[in-house]
Amino acid sequence: MAWATARHILVESEEKCSQLKTEIEGGIAFEDAAKTNSTCPSSAQGGDLGKFSPGQMVPEFDKAVFNGDVGVVYGPIKTQFGYHLLEVTSRG
Repeated sequence: MAWATARHILVESEEKCSQLKTEIEGGIAFEDAAKTNSTCPSSAQGGDLGKFSPGQMVPEFDKAVFNGDVGVVYGPIKTQFGYHLLEVTSRG
């Protein structure tokens, strides 16, 4: 069974999401950005979503997590919850 681990940041606007992506690409730690900005409860763990399999997350997440490269920050990704930055931390 396929699996992945990932972390994310959830915010209300695409603009905020893009701004955070720029800051992360500029050197700010993903975990720090998640702790201070994400509206998801996972923010307390630096955005860590743990280990999951295909179909456990919303389809927009699955597409990025199971098709994208590990260690790359993707986003903004729009879902019914808001706008996400997503980083796959491992996959198997």
